[in-house]
Amino acid sequence: MPVEWSLLAPLGADERRELLARTRLRRFSRGEVVVREGDQSDSMHLIQSGRLAVRVTTAQGDNATVNVVGPGDFFGELSLLGGELPIRSSTVVALEDVETRSLSAEAFRQLRSRHGGVDDLLLSLLARRIEELTRRLVETMYDGLDRRVCRRLVDLAGAYADGPAGDVVIPLTQDALSEVVGSKRPSVNQVLQRLAARGAVELARGRIIIRDRASLARWAGD
Repeated sequence: MPVEWSLLAPLGADERRELLARTRLRRFSRGEVVVREGDQSDSMHLIQSGRLAVRVTTAQGDNATVNVVGPGDFFGELSLLGGELPIRSSTVVALEDVETRSLSAEAFRQLRSRHGGVDDLLLSLLARRIEELTRRLVETMYDGLDRRVCRRLVDLAGAYADGPAGDVVIPLTQDALSEVVGSKRPSVNQVLQRLAARGAVELARGRIIIRDRASLARWAGD
């Protein structure tokens, strides 16, 4: 099991091996839609390599990027609950060449009938998602924009970093970052300019370069 798949920690060794044996390796090219908002959710994806954008349709009919996920992350966990298949709440698009391990709802149902401990995995996945959504909601309601931008940059640096140290290139535009932060581009740009003046980031066309992850994490309150 790849180290980054810590989400499988609730399973015993035999259960992990059987679960991964029941997954299907999927490969997607840059720009390819992996799952589409409004379709039935019939599988969960474990991300093995590459990064993907999670996008939703706004009330105005626009597409907004709300998250970027990478190796070790997952999506589509609601399909594992059993019963009627849920509807996907977002579109997930490959930002680069991507590999996932797809686990169908039927395969998971069979695992649950054989291994009672698999239920602990499902509870863990749902708890992680609730914790993430709660954190985002609290940030939006109570944190200032500067802290929110720093926190998203720290998250993105973790997704794109090759190691614990060194510069990290985040290949996202300021428009995309603004969507992830949940604010307007001019306001986010002002924060980025202040961070650039302090040497924490460098702004370039179509990308943001993280120069000082430690300071960003400190300003984010992490």
